[in-house]
This record gives sequence, structure tokens and C-alpha cells, in this order.
Amino acid sequence: MSANRKLKVILAQPRGFCAGVERAISIVEEAIRIYGPPVFVRHEIVHNKRVVDELKNKGAFFVDEVSDIPDGGVTIFSAHGISEKVENQARLRSLPVIDATCPLVSKVHKEGQHHATKNRDVILIGHASHPEVDGTMGRIKGGVHLVTNIEDVKNLQVRDENKIAYVTQTTLSVDDTREIIAELKEKFPNIIGPDVRDICYATQNRQVAVRNIAGEVDVMLVVGAQNSSNSNRLREIGDEIGVPSYLIDDANGLDLSWLAGSETLGITAGASAPEELVTELIERLRSHFVVELQHADGVKENVQFRLPSEITDAQLDLASLRNRV
Repeated sequence: MSANRKLKVILAQPRGFCAGVERAISIVEEAIRIYGPPVFVRHEIVHNKRVVDELKNKGAFFVDEVSDIPDGGVTIFSAHGISEKVENQARLRSLPVIDATCPLVSKVHKEGQHHATKNRDVILIGHASHPEVDGTMGRIKGGVHLVTNIEDVKNLQVRDENKIAYVTQTTLSVDDTREIIAELKEKFPNIIGPDVRDICYATQNRQVAVRNIAGEVDVMLVVGAQNSSNSNRLREIGDEIGVPSYLIDDANGLDLSWLAGSETLGITAGASAPEELVTELIERLRSHFVVELQHADGVKENVQFRLPSEITDAQLDLASLRNRV
């Protein structure tokens, strides 16, 4: 393509890292600084290869199971949350554990647990085999009914139609979830649950941002990992609106043929994608086009989550030690 061809690029706002992801990355970095490498992280701390590779270079080891962690190894659970079984495996081995579960995921766990103590059947709206879903299902005693679509709701059988509740995975499509909730309420009029409030603020904000620019662009690019639930939802929203939309890991994933005949390109990034990946994508575009960059209006996020006490207490102890030296 000619480098003289103009391309207007609209950046969605907000995009990229959310507070839960920033917190999880900070937990790993601070654990390495405080305790020294290596630290051991069960599963990817967040779904992004660039983030994982950078943490590996700093001294993090990513493992599939707690059994892969050596005795005494500093253990970190990912932002997606873990089941009670996994937690107990670490506890039985007396591993020093730091839980990086996103506070919004922990909130869903507590809601589900509360409903279970009231002897309600708990329904989880989510995607099978996603780490967050596995963790949530493993936190609620008495079992959980997992539903992914309306057909699952139609086939759902519960013990008592007057004693049921639902919770949701935090990274779903707001529209799809709203439809499933409506179907649940039609089938079970006495069901209780939080509408779409369990879908995290960052997921909702990024979905709204895509909708806000979709009518102005010819093509949409979503920067994010292929196994990132919230990134996949962003791509699906673009497709549903009728804009050809593509999910790419980084600038190398761009196929220039997607932009043939296009004048305006929208770019967003999933909640676990660092801004540097967006910057690199724009630089690649600039090697092929005269890029006119526009930042869309949108929500300015200022949410911050506190680090766990295992980190903050150790930070204070370390600072105190240094002051005495």
C-alpha cells in the first residue's frame, strides 16, 4: 500500500488496562522486589503474552498447577480467581500465598456464596472452561448451574423454582448477558440477581466505547489475546454492528488487506492489553499510511484497587528495615 494514502485512526476511550489488571501486575512485580526471584504464578496472571513475558524476564515463573511449585515458593494466584480446592492445595503445603484475584471477581464469589447459604440454586452466566468461571464454580458450595446462552436456560432444571439466584462472569457482553437474564426471569419469575452489575465497570466501559466509534469507522481492530474473554467480546460487538472487526495480539497480527479501500480505522484494546501494543500498532500503520490520529471522547477511569496485605505489610517491613540501617 502507498505510504501516501491517508488513513484516519480513531482510538476508543477507554481502552487497555483496567484497575484489576494493573493491581495483578503490581502484585507480581512487588513480590519479586520484596521476596526476590523466583515467584510462582498459577496460570497467566492476566491474558496477555507481552505482560507474561515481561514478568518472566523479571523473575516470575508461570505454572499450571500448585503441585508444580517447589516447597516454600512464593505463590501468586491470577486475577481470574481460583477455586477453594486450589487454595486448599496451597494451604496444605504451607506455601506463602498472595491472592491477585480481581476484587470484582471476589465480589461475585461472595454473592454466590451468600445465595448458597440461603439454600438457593445458584446459576452462573459464563463461558465453560474460562479460568474465572472455574474459580467461581469452585467457590460456591452445593454446586452451580452454568448457562452460556438462552438454549441452556430453556434446558435448565432446578430443585425449587422459588429459591434460585444468578451471578455472572465479569467479562461478558452486556447485551448477551441482558438477554440471558431476561430469559431466566421469564422462566423463573422469582429468581434474584444483580441485572448486569456483576459485569465489571471496565468491561462495560470498553464495550460502550466500541459502540460509540463503530458508526464512524470502516474497520475495527481490537488489540488483545486470543484467549481474552473481554477482548473477544469487543471484536464481536464490532461484527454485530456490521463493522469488519479483527482481534490481534500485536502489530504483527495486522493483515493490511483488511484495510483495502478503508478510510477510517477504529482501534481499541482489551483490559489486559498494555498501551505499548497500541502504540506499536500505530507505528506500523504509519509505515504504510499517512495517519490522522483522533482520540474519541469517553469515560475517564480513575478506579484503583488496594494491594493485598501480604504486599503492603511487607512493603512497610522493608521500609522500616531500610530506615534502621
